[in-house]
Amino acid sequence: MRKVMFAVFAVLVLAALSGCNKEVKPQDRFAQYVEHWNKQEFEKMYDFLSKDAKQSISKEDYAGRYEKVYKDLEINNLEITYKPDMEKEYKKEESASFPFSASMDSAAGKIEFTHDAKLVREETEEKENWFVAWDTTYIFPELGPEDKINYSTIPAKRGDIVDRTGDPLALNGTLYEIGVVPEQMGAQKEQTIKGLSEALGVSEEQIHKSLNASWVQPGYFVPIKKVSPDDKDKLDKVFALKGVLKQDVKGRVYPMGEAAAHLIGYVGSITAEEMKEHDGYSSTDMIGKRGLEQVLEERLKGANGIKIGIQKKDGSEVMLAEKPVENGENIQLTIDMNLQQSLYKELGGKPGTAAAMDPVTGDTLALVSSPSFDPNQASLGFTADEWKSIEENKDMPLLTRFKQTYAPGSVMKPLTSAIGLTEGTLTLDETINVKGLQWQKGSAWGGYKVTRVKDPGGPVNFEKAMMYSDNIFFAQEALELGKERFAAGLKKFAFEEEIPYAFPLEQSKIGGLDTEILLADSGYGQGQVEMSMVHLAASYTPFINKGSMIKPVLIEEEEKGQVLKEGVMSEETADTIEKMMEKVIQAPGGTGRAAYMKDYPLAGKTGTAELKKSADEKGQENGLFVAYNPQSPKLLIAMMMEGVENSGGSKVVVEKVKKVFEENKGRF
Repeated sequence: MRKVMFAVFAVLVLAALSGCNKEVKPQDRFAQYVEHWNKQEFEKMYDFLSKDAKQSISKEDYAGRYEKVYKDLEINNLEITYKPDMEKEYKKEESASFPFSASMDSAAGKIEFTHDAKLVREETEEKENWFVAWDTTYIFPELGPEDKINYSTIPAKRGDIVDRTGDPLALNGTLYEIGVVPEQMGAQKEQTIKGLSEALGVSEEQIHKSLNASWVQPGYFVPIKKVSPDDKDKLDKVFALKGVLKQDVKGRVYPMGEAAAHLIGYVGSITAEEMKEHDGYSSTDMIGKRGLEQVLEERLKGANGIKIGIQKKDGSEVMLAEKPVENGENIQLTIDMNLQQSLYKELGGKPGTAAAMDPVTGDTLALVSSPSFDPNQASLGFTADEWKSIEENKDMPLLTRFKQTYAPGSVMKPLTSAIGLTEGTLTLDETINVKGLQWQKGSAWGGYKVTRVKDPGGPVNFEKAMMYSDNIFFAQEALELGKERFAAGLKKFAFEEEIPYAFPLEQSKIGGLDTEILLADSGYGQGQVEMSMVHLAASYTPFINKGSMIKPVLIEEEEKGQVLKEGVMSEETADTIEKMMEKVIQAPGGTGRAAYMKDYPLAGKTGTAELKKSADEKGQENGLFVAYNPQSPKLLIAMMMEGVENSGGSKVVVEKVKKVFEENKGRF
């Protein structure tokens, strides 16, 4: 038994000695190194380095350099391939050489190279082994020990936004970089700093910080803030100060200023939060902050070009990868700059909004929100006081009113009429005979009554109801329809659905129709019905297009004359309502008579929407007017002004729209 156990032990010892003496192949060693490399396990790779290589670089520096290079160059999909001759023996050689290939994706595109890896035989404490004779060429073959890797960005040119004729609404123009030359301020240094602080809205502390930066020399120009060349008052103040100069720099310019601020928006420096949300930006990039600058950011920005190269010790450069710059798109809108300016001027800085469109093609010709702000100054940066003034303004100049929804008031009545005529609940000879200004269906309504503007003193038919804007007539019509047919009819006009449009809009809503009072009020545009100005304008296009509703478009490249809703009403119904809307303006006594022009006939509808929390109180009134020329329907305007209860009601809106038509009737 002892002899057997001894024999087994002897076999195991011999096997172990045989394993210890087994020759280590350099092919296997480099294969292990490559495996760690593909996994980017740089600290483990360091353990495979030769003594000379380890003397040239520490483990920390070795791993750190690889990590920094791969991170800075955004290296992904790294693949090191190596196909050795595994049969070849290296018994006496002191070194071995193996070709390998490297492939990787970088921020500038794919980088590929081939190289030879040299391994050397070295003694260790236990046995001989093979080690990689590493140097910087293993990172990139052209990279010498004293060479540097260059990563440079070529900024993409942001695309322009232009109107339908090509006139710029947003472009890359020239700004003034205001700054000082320290040695030129002389004894008036503190006066200059104080004056700059007051004029530019930059704190004195910040100006001192800029002047005390490590790079600043007495004769250097030290930039403080960018200013628009059009800001004459500010420029006069700063140029009167000793030592103040300017340099021309590129920047975003908005020629229409406040008139198109909400539509076009502006750009500003990207924030840390925005950097997390958007790929492909650096901390020095500008990004759209509002309006179409933000909505169309991806198309406008383009893609920066990137160059990755090696700066050699002798000054030459070897290119590793290059991604060409892709400038942003120039985007042409359907907007007419002159009409945009005309509508904005008529709003006069009062709270309101207007949308103008070609009712046949669907082209949006103007989108205005008032009051507004200066997008040029917003892009350069408002001071704290300027921001406070804007944010605390009760008229809310930052609110983009044309994307919001509002109670339409009586401009809703043509839509209610179309639904009634289509459903057969309304006829041309239908009349009501209600005496006085108020009416209720029954005692179940409690103290609530529908109120009309004036007592007609007799029966009111459909035509008179439209001309005089009789709320009671249309309240009764909504009740006759019932909530199901009324709601279904409104949905034919694209209520409660998202209208495909380049600028995001709130959905127009029907709201509650669960009570007779809500249903009756909704028939004349009160209740909980709300519409955006763009939708309101589009909802009148069936009266012009044989009953079909045209899709509004904002980008010139979009297809024109698209039908958003086909067969909203019959052609006969459309013609009938259009003739009645002509009388609203052209007949004496019509609510829109103030828009009458003998040589330029209009059809349309006025509206007043009262906003109040209870039936007992007097609320704010918004005035509305929608109009177009039925003989030449190339321009349709929908305008809303807030708070008209003390300035003439909807008549003030009618007069403003009329002026816009007068100014532009030779153009549309």
